[in-house]
Amino acid sequence: MPFGGNDWLALTQEPTLEPELPICDPHHHFWDLRPQSTPYQRYLLHELNGDIYSGHNVLSTVFLEARSMYRSGGPEELRPAGEVEFVQGLAAASASGVYGPSRAAASIIGHADLKLAGNVAPVLEALQAASPNRFRGIRHNVTWNTDPTWDNRETQGILADSSFREGAKVLSQKGLVLDIMQSFPQLPEIADFAKAVPDLPIIVNHIGGVSRVGIYANKDDEVIPAWREGITAVAACPNVTVKLGGMGMPRFGYGWHAREVPIGSEELAETMAPWMKHCIEQFGPDRCMFESNFPPDKVSFSYNVMYNAFKRLSKEYSDSERAAMFHDTAVRVYRIED
Repeated sequence: MPFGGNDWLALTQEPTLEPELPICDPHHHFWDLRPQSTPYQRYLLHELNGDIYSGHNVLSTVFLEARSMYRSGGPEELRPAGEVEFVQGLAAASASGVYGPSRAAASIIGHADLKLAGNVAPVLEALQAASPNRFRGIRHNVTWNTDPTWDNRETQGILADSSFREGAKVLSQKGLVLDIMQSFPQLPEIADFAKAVPDLPIIVNHIGGVSRVGIYANKDDEVIPAWREGITAVAACPNVTVKLGGMGMPRFGYGWHAREVPIGSEELAETMAPWMKHCIEQFGPDRCMFESNFPPDKVSFSYNVMYNAFKRLSKEYSDSERAAMFHDTAVRVYRIED
C-alpha cells in the first residue's frame, strides 16, 4: 500500500468524543480490485463497518459514485448502472441488520453524463431501476484546472455548456440531486450554473475542491482569498449545499499521509477550522454536512480521529446547528427514510 494502512492509523488512539451524537456520513465510496497505485484497493461493507463502528454513532451513510463496477458491455452511457446495482446489493445486506444497526448506502448517488442533454433521461431511468428505493441522484465530476498534475475530468467551461445545462434540467425535473466535484477556481462558474437551474439541489464536494500542491504550492496568499470568494459566491445560491471534508486528500497539501505517526484530532481540528468555519458562516449549518470521504481521506487519519476533529471544531455551535451538520442536513438532502 502506498500510504499508511490500518496498522499505521492505529498508532494514534483516542477515546471517542460525544459517542451518542447521531451521524449521517453523506460521502463515502465502495470499490474492489482497484489499481495498485490506488490507496485501499478494496473498500466494501466489512471495511466500511470497521470504520463507522470505531466509536461514533453513525446511523446511516450515503454512497457516492466512484466509477466502480461499471457494466462491461452495452451502450457506453448506460454502463454506470452497474455501479448502482453493485451498491444496491451492499445496501440491502447492510439493511438486513446482520452487520450491525447502521444503514450503509441508505441513499445512492450514481453517475450519468449530463452532456447527453435530453438523452440523459433513459440513463437516469436505468439508474433508478437499478435501485428503486435508494437512488437519489448523480455526481458529475466537472474538474478542470490549468495545473498539469491535476486529474482533469472535463473540458474548460463545461458548467456553461448548453447540453450540460439541459441535462441538469432533466435531472431537476425528475426530482433528483446533483453532486459536483470541482477544482476551487471553478466555484464562480458553479454559482452561475446554480442560478440557471434554481430548482436543482446541488451539493458541492470537499469544501470546494481546494488544492495547495502543484502550481498552487506555497501560494496560500492567492489560493485562500480566491477560494473564500468562490465559497461566498456559491453560498449565495439557496439551492446549493456544501460538504465539510475531503481535507485528508494529499492535494490539500498538508502532508498528513506522510507522517510517521498519524495526526490527532486536536491538531486536525485546529487546521480544518478556518476552512470549514468559512463554509459554515457563508452557507449556514442547515446547508452544511460533515463528510468522511472514506477511503480517500483515510490515507491521512482514522475515522475516529476525523469525527473527533469535526466535533471539536463545531463545539461553539448550538445543539440544533450541530445536529444539522452531523445528521439532519444530509438526511434531508438525500431523502433518507428512517
